[in-house]
Amino acid sequence: MTAEPRAGPTQASDLFRRHIVPAVVAAAVLVAPGCAHRPMPLYEAERAVAEYIDSGLYLRDVATVVREAREYIVARAEAGAANLAVVLDIDETALSNWPAYKLNNYSRILHGPCDLYDGPCGIFAYQTLGVSPAIEPTLELVRTASRLGLKVYFLSGRSERMRATTARNLHEAGFSFDGLIMYPDGEEKLSSAARFKAAERARLEARGLKIVLCMGDQLSDLTGGHCERAFKLPNPVYYLP
Repeated sequence: MTAEPRAGPTQASDLFRRHIVPAVVAAAVLVAPGCAHRPMPLYEAERAVAEYIDSGLYLRDVATVVREAREYIVARAEAGAANLAVVLDIDETALSNWPAYKLNNYSRILHGPCDLYDGPCGIFAYQTLGVSPAIEPTLELVRTASRLGLKVYFLSGRSERMRATTARNLHEAGFSFDGLIMYPDGEEKLSSAARFKAAERARLEARGLKIVLCMGDQLSDLTGGHCERAFKLPNPVYYLP
């Protein structure tokens, strides 16, 4: 029986929403007067994020979302439709940058060198090393998609100049894929990642593909249409519009 398409992203567990999101929001001093969340010192928010990831709860939440995603693509494949495809983000969706963030006490340091032993670690420098580990539930999802005959595309906001390193990192982490879409070098960034990614999904559709699933750790990975069903993974550290 064909699974019924459903609009809107599937989110991670209530644990993530009830405990980690309030901590990060409070630490960022974004809590409005009268809000139920108490203000929290930054070091407490960092500790909450570290405990969430290191305890295994983060990976459990990821696995919960990915399990539902896997069931969905299996049902869609069994329905016998042709030209099906899945589109996935890379960072914190397929590959993890948490080793670098942990060196920075989960601060988002984008630029500068990366000291893998003592920190700090610039995230762009870390990504250039090509050593990001696979997020295992996503790796299994991609293997399932390939086995079912679905096309697999990675759609990333990483710059085109990182293509070779990124492709090598994905392959060495165990991923196989049919396409890798990255942001063109030398072009002015769009006002949001959401616009860029939606436009690229539209281009894939124009080639005759039916995108039955898109997955990412940011809402901007998923909004803008051109995707039958979206699955949102948890990200307790940063937000991209």
